[in-house]
Amino acid sequence: MTPRYLRFAPLLALALPAVLVAQAAPAATNADSLLKATADATTANGVSINFTWTLVCGFLVMFMQAGFAMVEAGFTRAKNASHTIAMNFMVYGLAMMGYWIVGFALQAGGIGALGTLGGYDKLSNEFTLHLFGKDFGLFGTTGFFLTGVAYAAPVFTFFLFQMVFMDTTATIPTGAMAERWKFSAFAIFSVFIGAFIYPIYANWVWGGGWLATLGKNFGLGHGHVDFAGSSVVHMTGGVIALVGAKLLGARRGKYNADGTANVIPGHNIPMAIIGTFILCFGWFGFNPGSTLAATDLRIGVIATNTMLAGAAGSITAMIYMWRRFGKPDPSMLANGALAGLVAITAPCAFVTAPSAVLIGAIAGVLVCWSVFFFERTVKIDDPVGAISVHGVNGLWGILSLGLLADGTYGAGWNGVDGNVTGLFYGDPRQFLAQCIGGLTNFVAVGLMTLAFYYITAKLTNGHRVSAEAEELGLDLPEMGALAYPDTADISTAVVLQRPSHTLKEAA
Repeated sequence: MTPRYLRFAPLLALALPAVLVAQAAPAATNADSLLKATADATTANGVSINFTWTLVCGFLVMFMQAGFAMVEAGFTRAKNASHTIAMNFMVYGLAMMGYWIVGFALQAGGIGALGTLGGYDKLSNEFTLHLFGKDFGLFGTTGFFLTGVAYAAPVFTFFLFQMVFMDTTATIPTGAMAERWKFSAFAIFSVFIGAFIYPIYANWVWGGGWLATLGKNFGLGHGHVDFAGSSVVHMTGGVIALVGAKLLGARRGKYNADGTANVIPGHNIPMAIIGTFILCFGWFGFNPGSTLAATDLRIGVIATNTMLAGAAGSITAMIYMWRRFGKPDPSMLANGALAGLVAITAPCAFVTAPSAVLIGAIAGVLVCWSVFFFERTVKIDDPVGAISVHGVNGLWGILSLGLLADGTYGAGWNGVDGNVTGLFYGDPRQFLAQCIGGLTNFVAVGLMTLAFYYITAKLTNGHRVSAEAEELGLDLPEMGALAYPDTADISTAVVLQRPSHTLKEAA
């Protein structure tokens, strides 16, 4: 006789698959949910890492202000040290306020989504002109006073990082115009740099403006490419310095009646060299930080290329000066290193290590030649060599990218498929885009500088200090405080030869 429970075996056999499916369905759903949660957590962690990376790199770039202050103060005379270092200190706050009020919006108000920082996309209003069937972006219109983006962490992080880049530009002219620039004129002009001069060109390259779209609109490579600021930051500062120093005129005693130049040595070369080391250190935030992403492993290549180019620049500058003058000049060693760093700033992510060394090596010689050219041929007095370090080698940096980018990085840059490739690796159109960007910088930044220079002159009754104040030194007439009050030649002149009312009049 068949047991009773066996009578139900066929029914159990039919029901078993349905039971198993019913049990498996929740398990599959739970697995999918777990995978999604894991992916979301991984993405969130990546964004957090990128936030931290960008902020820390911004802090490093901010510390470069100390390096600039020491370099410029060291390369100028003791009687102007307080004035020179005060300009480097106050340009940080003054230019920042201009950038916060209007500059950031003009630069980044139409940049679009901040992908590496979480994809925030409210910075999406670019003022454009429609010509020849193409859109030409001119400036952004979102983010004035950082309003409309309140508490948006991606925007605030991006603002901090971009602000310290802008401030690097703003501090470059203080070196070229040192020892004769009226402090009130410096203060107002610095606000204009942060509010208008820097942001407009930065928008054209980094904010989705018309130079960035030369690739999409006209097939010129990936448009004008500048990874970390050879043109946007350094050439802009160098052109401002060139125009400003030319209009301001040379320091008293720099040129003889026959046009020959006199050497006016700086008062503290060790200070300038230490400042150069600080700048070299800060550059590790400047270049690798421009990925805005610690999750982009190219940062290792970028940092190493940066280091190599700076070293190569110092070596070739040393060799050039040693062979030409019989002695290596410490000031030119420093400028050679800085020139190499400026030049590698645009191509650092796109070139090989040998190319980075070549770029830096050329920059080291170029800065020496350029310093003498501007001093002796063009007759522009630049106490620290800022025009040559930042302007000339900023131009060399973007051109070197157009020549030596090897096509291994930059896919999708400026909305163009494929990697960034230079002339020597098969794309002459990229080099043309780099040339257009450099020429545009020289013309547009030069004209803006000219306009705001004269506006500032009207507001401050001129840019230049009186002849008496310049002869005495700007520390007391302009700042009311000597950098070295115990220095005999300065303190004696102040106490015995210059009554207080004369100093006030000179100021």
